[in-house]
Amino acid sequence: MADIGVIGGSGFYSFLEDVTEVRVTTPYGDPSDSLFIGELAGRRVAFLPRHGRGHVLPPHRINYRANLWALRAAGVRQVLGPCAVGGLRPEYGPGTLLVPDQLVDRTRTRVQTYFDGVPRGDGAVPNVVHTTFADPYCPAGRAVAVAAARGRDWEPVDGGTMVVIEGPRFSTRAESHWHSAQGWSVIGMTGHPEAVLARELELCYTSLSLVTDLDAGVETGEGVSHAEVLRVFGENIGRLREVLFDVVAALPKTEDRDCLCTRVHDGWELGIELP
Repeated sequence: MADIGVIGGSGFYSFLEDVTEVRVTTPYGDPSDSLFIGELAGRRVAFLPRHGRGHVLPPHRINYRANLWALRAAGVRQVLGPCAVGGLRPEYGPGTLLVPDQLVDRTRTRVQTYFDGVPRGDGAVPNVVHTTFADPYCPAGRAVAVAAARGRDWEPVDGGTMVVIEGPRFSTRAESHWHSAQGWSVIGMTGHPEAVLARELELCYTSLSLVTDLDAGVETGEGVSHAEVLRVFGENIGRLREVLFDVVAALPKTEDRDCLCTRVHDGWELGIELP
């Protein structure tokens, strides 16, 4: 039904042509919402609201496994993950667009693999598989995203490390100082386990990270507020949408993909059949 997936907010899929809402069930439960499938720039695209319509799911309660499985079941092989993040460096202020090339996981409660040896909802039992994840984002997708942003006169930060925390609370100043001292670039709550689950499904995954605020240890005010995040995101959603649509148009065709993402399970017996 689609070959490109976008995990983001409802503000994106409203621009698709001839949208079809599709409910997908998975062996891991229900995804955050329906898939909204339509055409954009000559490509078939499936949009999935990460937090559900109305933003009803906090980061730690999102069923990431069901979300990625549902997209692959719909035919998706390349995934774009736009998200709001906090800046961990003074130069990465609100309105900065960063296309990360590295990730640090500081979540605590999230299931982050399909290959845990536990029977699924359909009775199949996956083997234990150790997945290569040294470079968590698709290099081809990253190159397209950087070029698309530059084409819209929005010079992105090409590379950097996203640290993902459990949420839904924001960091303390001490935590933020520590993250910054490690040399990490931005901080978010949803980039993991999205990226690793996409890799396990042999999907190309690219993050487009919009900085909405300086994190608590970087700014000098009263700390991050949800209202400020929403305000800055709203001011930049139009630009991000334009870049995102340009990325969709420029991504390689499914049959032309030739990156590690497509062959990460070479030599492994998975024990389950991917959709």
